[in-house]
Formats: sequence, structure tokens, C-alpha cells
Amino acid sequence: MKAVAGNWFPGSDIPSHLASANLPGNFGFDPLGLGTNPETLKWYVQAELQHARWAMLGVAGILAAEITGHDWFTAGSEKYFADTKTLLAIQFFLMAWVEIRRLQDYKKPGSANQDPIFTSNKLPDGNVPGYPGGIFDPAGFSKGDIDSLKLKEIKNGRLAMVAFLGFVAQHAATGKGPLANLADHLADPWANQCFTNGVSVPPSVFGA
Repeated sequence: MKAVAGNWFPGSDIPSHLASANLPGNFGFDPLGLGTNPETLKWYVQAELQHARWAMLGVAGILAAEITGHDWFTAGSEKYFADTKTLLAIQFFLMAWVEIRRLQDYKKPGSANQDPIFTSNKLPDGNVPGYPGGIFDPAGFSKGDIDSLKLKEIKNGRLAMVAFLGFVAQHAATGKGPLANLADHLADPWANQCFTNGVSVPPSVFGA
């Protein structure tokens, strides 16, 4: 893996703390210097990876919901097998369990390799935090060009984070899902775009 995949701002100097950092998708982007501390940078790398994966799942879920005729924005108000408070309690418990185990592995890599309850589930030794492998890699991707796959994942994850932000902004402006907005735009690009929705650019700007 190359230390730097490119320069996000051609002609500028790559920050010294990123110039030699072997990180997937490292384009030297840290204009605020948030990662100058090695331990902080290590945490930001893991945080971005987790946000990227959640964003990819979220974007896929939003599109799937719209394809099946559901409004993703109001999904929380629909009826499920339990009431909202119960579902939140279950979610908090499960998320806390996963995040605590992930934090343990972050602080001491390898310390969470074996499941304390299902002891037969064990990750391979020497795994890198964020890329556990083993039972979390049923397709065996880690046996291939892992550096290339890491780069592809973080690029897709960053795109998904931007896409999710766009989905939220679109719904706030039009009250519709991304596929409906896309269909409207393709049907009449001049009448349906960010400058005509009344939220991005209020009508008063044009004297309407």
C-alpha cells in the first residue's frame, strides 16, 4: 500500500503526519490538523471506517425501502413487533455490546478475538483492528489483494456518507425519496433541481 494515494489539493504540501502514513485512501486530507497526534489519528481512521460502513448500509436500506414502496424517512413511526421504547432498549444493548468489544480490540488488538459466550468463535491471530477476517470474512476476501479492497471500501464508504447527506437534504427540500427525486429531475431537469425547490434557494431571492 502506498503511503499517499494522491493529493486532495494539487500543489499543496501533504501534512507530515500523513505523508508516511500507510492508510487506505490517504489523500493527505487534514486541513485542520486533527490527526497530528498518532493516537488520535488512529482513532479517526477507525471512526471513519465505521461511519463509512454504516453509511453504505444506510444508503442501500433507503434505496431498498423506496423500491419496495416505503418511505424511509418515516420508517421509525411504523408498527413493528414491539413498541418504539422496547426496540430502542434492544438496540442500545446490542450496540453497546458490539462497541465495547470493538473498543477493547482498539485499545489492545487481539484481546477481543474470542467470543466470551460462544467460545468456538475465534478470530485469527494477528488481525488488524477494523479488518477482523475469520468468521467476518466468509467470502475469503482477506486472502486476495487486501490493500486494493481496503481502498475500494473506503472510497465507496466516503461516497455513501456524502450520498446519505444528500438523501436527507433532498427529503427536507422535496419530501420525496432519492429515486423519486431522480425520476423528477430526469423528466424535467430545468424545473426539478436544487435551485428550484424553494429550500436551497428561497423564492424571495428571485423576487417571487
